Amino acid sequence: MYFYQALQRNATIFSNNIGTSFGDRERTWKEVEQRVAKLAGALVKHGVGQENHVAILAMNSDQYFEYYNAIPWIGGVVVPLNIRWSIKENIYSLENSQSSVLFVDDAFLDMGKELAKQCEKIQVVIYMGDGETPAGMLNYEQLIEHAEAIAPVENNYNNLAGIFYTGGTTGFPKGVMLSHTNLWSSSIVVTAEMGLNVAGERYLHAAPMFHLADVGVSYAMVIGGLSQVFIPYFEATSVIETIEHKQINHVLLVPTMVTMMLATPTLDNANFSSLKHIIYGASPMPEGTLITAMEKMSSVKFIQAYGQSELSPVISILPAEYHVLEGPNAGKLRSAGRPAYCVRVEIRDENGTVLPAGKVGEIVASGPNTMLGYWNNSDQTTATLIDGWVMTGDAGYMDEDGFIFLVDRLKDMIVTGGENVFSAEVENALSHHPAIQESVVLGIPSKQWGESVHAILRLNEGQKVTDEEIFSHCREYIAGYKIPQSIEIRTEAFPITGAGKIMKNELREPYWANEIRAIN
Repeated sequence: MYFYQALQRNATIFSNNIGTSFGDRERTWKEVEQRVAKLAGALVKHGVGQENHVAILAMNSDQYFEYYNAIPWIGGVVVPLNIRWSIKENIYSLENSQSSVLFVDDAFLDMGKELAKQCEKIQVVIYMGDGETPAGMLNYEQLIEHAEAIAPVENNYNNLAGIFYTGGTTGFPKGVMLSHTNLWSSSIVVTAEMGLNVAGERYLHAAPMFHLADVGVSYAMVIGGLSQVFIPYFEATSVIETIEHKQINHVLLVPTMVTMMLATPTLDNANFSSLKHIIYGASPMPEGTLITAMEKMSSVKFIQAYGQSELSPVISILPAEYHVLEGPNAGKLRSAGRPAYCVRVEIRDENGTVLPAGKVGEIVASGPNTMLGYWNNSDQTTATLIDGWVMTGDAGYMDEDGFIFLVDRLKDMIVTGGENVFSAEVENALSHHPAIQESVVLGIPSKQWGESVHAILRLNEGQKVTDEEIFSHCREYIAGYKIPQSIEIRTEAFPITGAGKIMKNELREPYWANEIRAIN
């Protein structure tokens, strides 16, 4: 299937249903399809076609959704840029992807001008904002108003549909190449396994639209005919108000977003009668945080999706029925679920040997959602994509029932006195303490042990704790050698990526700045 075919289907069978909703602006599926076809026609008229890579730097909006459909409509390649990256990082992505067209909104207009100036290959800049169109740019709405609608281009389903940039171990972002088949197969899996396909229900884009977590889940909803509701960016109060006022049925949140919502006073009196599901993913949810969320939002069902960009992005799903603390389905709450439909998962050691149940190793996955490779990066492709299997870089194990339990990123594992300590396990123990809002556990230099376990804590408002209280609490959950040997309390928010993941590398860096090597 082509990426835009879900839109075509909705315009045919749900033509008068609301397709997109942004602020006070709502459009039916038929209207959205017509706008996409006209935007595609305008792009072709200005020389943009199948050979073009088309970038976008913008906040969430209905126009962003139209972009995602219009570029495949003409056979082009989407290149969503990270809204939290610096000019230099986005210049790298534009130049590396060889993008020749850039869409930009008001929030990133100044950066967009600079990007267009510094990237010689950018030939067309399209302004999506509400102000006066800057010199040298084309106006998004005027393009649609004056264009003729065109029929979509049909090419090979396995052709490149998008380049999605993710962090690189070499210090440079890697462009994950995904085909139409990759994206569709992942989204259809979500539709089938989560069962969220009731036409007319409403999905809220609260996570950033440049990120594949939102792409994968939201397009599953498009396949099911669900209306797409947008807010420009995540802000806890705004999400709560939008859920109430627009009667949202489903939303995707990353764990840091859930933590922020739990710390928002208005949550206690929020009316979530319409909200059926919170889907969470992108990084592991500490068990204590998840239990608190389940208690505070008891009318809502929780679903976990685990994956990464290289797998379009879904690897496994933990359905709502396993989000329980007692009964026959209990005991799986800390897991990332079982391999999704059409996805094979193995746990392998450093020699590539498949490990038995319960043994920790690297999680590797394969399926029709496996990326084509990294754009212009054959070395990283060879290292990550081996015989059709993606080496995820995640450490974990699989139990006898096929549930995957994540223990850490391999690079975040702490080796102290010869013992392996997985930071996620320590963070999970800390999450059960009522005074702790969130935590980050790092390995820091130790002359005696090579590395020692260090915890950085953010506390709930008005709370205080002593080191000994934390040590005593942790002893109830983890072995002595895993307990933090040092604790730091911070009031400022942890640095996060554009996708809402905590940037452990940035927090870790000061401790290793004067070391010869950044390992034990």
